[in-house]
Amino acid sequence: MAQSRSSPVQRFTNRMLFPDPRQADADGLLAYGGELHPQRLLAAYAQGIFPWPGGEDWPMLWYSPDPRMVLVPTDLHISHSLRKTLKKGPLEVRFDTAFALVIQACATVPRPQQPGTWITAEMIEAYCRLHELGFAHSAEAWVDGELVGGLYGVSLGAAFFGESMFAWCPDASKVAFVSLVQTLHAWHFHFVDCQTYSAHLARFGAVLWRREWFLQAITKTLLEPTRRGKWQGPDVGSDGEALVNLSARGKRA
Repeated sequence: MAQSRSSPVQRFTNRMLFPDPRQADADGLLAYGGELHPQRLLAAYAQGIFPWPGGEDWPMLWYSPDPRMVLVPTDLHISHSLRKTLKKGPLEVRFDTAFALVIQACATVPRPQQPGTWITAEMIEAYCRLHELGFAHSAEAWVDGELVGGLYGVSLGAAFFGESMFAWCPDASKVAFVSLVQTLHAWHFHFVDCQTYSAHLARFGAVLWRREWFLQAITKTLLEPTRRGKWQGPDVGSDGEALVNLSARGKRA
């Protein structure tokens, strides 16, 4: 496994707390091992950590990169061409109506310069379980009743932790993403975690934050209620119970 500058990357077990995210190596790798049960996943996101497996036969890898790619909803930039697409309205955006289809599509859609997928069967099962519990959500683009694009991620406090997106027709994932960010803005979310640098997301206004700044931001956002349950959009609100005062400190996996 990769080495950090100060200490070896640690093995993660069911009996351990996550290592301090500041101990991650130069690539952001913090720990390896452990299963993806809901409590562990939520504990990871609450501490600025996310899973990123190397493949089906690899142990789970846990990352906390420095810097971190983040989009503040008020900084959302929509290009002139995308504004035209949004005005034409050929795509219908829905939330949380086809979560399993979205994550499966993210796992299978071909990507340039990427031979395979990092979304393993274990991850699909784990995030579908988080969705059933009301913490994982999808934003979906539809045309004539057919799913053509979308994205999924995890919500805790006033933060959305984006995971992956896909598109089977031009601008489909972009329209779903813009609709989601605009909704998060209406709900007073603090930020969208985009994890690592992407020129695509930079065009939307995402920027790089130092990990320390990101960790401080998580502590603040977890003081806000979590919109748990099926998301329906800003006009009709959100079903489910609100969980208050989630803390990034003292979380056990």
